[in-house]
Amino acid sequence: MSKITIDAARKKSKINRNIYGHFSEHLGRCIYNGVFVGENAKIPNENGMRKDVVEALRNIQVPVLRWPGGCFADEYHWKDGIGPKETRKRMVNTNWGGVTEDNSFGTHEFMELCRQLGCQPYVNGNVGSGTVQEMSEWVEYMNFDGLSPMTELRKANGSEKPWGVKYFGVGNENWGCGGNMRPEYYADLFRRYQTFARNYGENKLCRIACGPNGADYNWTDKVMASAGPFMDALTLHYYTVPGTWEKKGHATGFDEAQYYDTLKKALFMEELISNHTQVMNKYDPKHRVGLIVDEWGTWYDVEPGTNPGFLYQQNTMRDAMVAALTLNIFNQHSDRVVMANIAQMVNVLQAVILTEGDKMLLTPTYHVFDLYKAHQDAELVDSFVESAQIGTEGEEFPQLSVSASVDEKGVLHLTAANTSLTGSEPVECRLLNKEAGKVSARILAGAMDAHNTFDAPNAVQPEPFDKVTVKGETLTFTMPACSIVEITVE
Repeated sequence: MSKITIDAARKKSKINRNIYGHFSEHLGRCIYNGVFVGENAKIPNENGMRKDVVEALRNIQVPVLRWPGGCFADEYHWKDGIGPKETRKRMVNTNWGGVTEDNSFGTHEFMELCRQLGCQPYVNGNVGSGTVQEMSEWVEYMNFDGLSPMTELRKANGSEKPWGVKYFGVGNENWGCGGNMRPEYYADLFRRYQTFARNYGENKLCRIACGPNGADYNWTDKVMASAGPFMDALTLHYYTVPGTWEKKGHATGFDEAQYYDTLKKALFMEELISNHTQVMNKYDPKHRVGLIVDEWGTWYDVEPGTNPGFLYQQNTMRDAMVAALTLNIFNQHSDRVVMANIAQMVNVLQAVILTEGDKMLLTPTYHVFDLYKAHQDAELVDSFVESAQIGTEGEEFPQLSVSASVDEKGVLHLTAANTSLTGSEPVECRLLNKEAGKVSARILAGAMDAHNTFDAPNAVQPEPFDKVTVKGETLTFTMPACSIVEITVE
């Protein structure tokens, strides 16, 4: 039996809603034929945005959306994506499939998508191939309400009022596709570029610096040492790759050893955040600078028959487990982690939605975001878990992963993942400083390889879970193998 103890009175940190953010890049079918089909499409849309996709994303309360990349950001020139669509400049997307980018989805379209989703825009600027002036004018175009050439240009393109963008990234992966820079060089560039990304009116820009690739602690150290006082947040990128970068393995058809190996690699996020936080603490002990994990998720070999540059992959209960474990880690580190953005929103990598023509399906990962959405802006409370160790020999990890939070109405939300493949697990959950009044629950469960297809789009979805027994201050329930449960205690 696994045991959980939750003290609802011991509040630790606020879980920033932006931890549940998403990422949309001009990559494969994420934007085009994913969220955006154009105003003249036969697929039902509002101003070019797919209505079914937008409705589904609104249901999981997407708080923030990152755009236009990714590697694409450092070859993107924003003025190519404004004005009449027929006159917009075309370019070759050299990073992703060598396809022609017609720039029909640009700044105005992105802001319209964010408006429909009810989320904050997070715009990533171009340091790799862009100029200081270009970045400065983009911020002015989006945020200034006074008299200026950029304001007049925005109004001429149909947006009378500025959008008040709060989150702005100064470059992306500048250690790699964003310019193959040394940390010292990037830190100096960041200091320069961010100077001209101005605040306008009462809108204070959150200036986000390019952080490390995985366990590159030297990058964090050098950038924080030089540029820390000038930034509001630092990024971290880490992908869960079960095989090697050359041969990552398939999204479906894997065995138990590959399942456990994938989860073990996902749990490496805990070590990464802990260690990068220690480095950041040297220069920022008061945690003024937030950590933003703006690219995370599983990465497999593409589905057979699809463009290798489009990064299209299926999504199973294994991916749902990776999402649950990762979000639990972010919640536990919400004193430093202020945002995260799963890669990517639609049709790319660990997508929450897949589309095919006019068809759409919700992936198991989508359903995890649905089960976890109550944690947004709630207070993380102390929890302690006792469970068995599982996995392959020498690569074991705890069977149970948990988050607990209390929202502004005093409602307790518990999310728990049983990662075991070998049977049900009885769980005893003791509540301290919280009466177990009305209790409700939902569960997501299935075989490790279970997934939704366009022929069977509802094969994996949450179900009501009425097997929680309440006795005094203790909740008892049994979790099936490979399952995730959400329990609400009012």
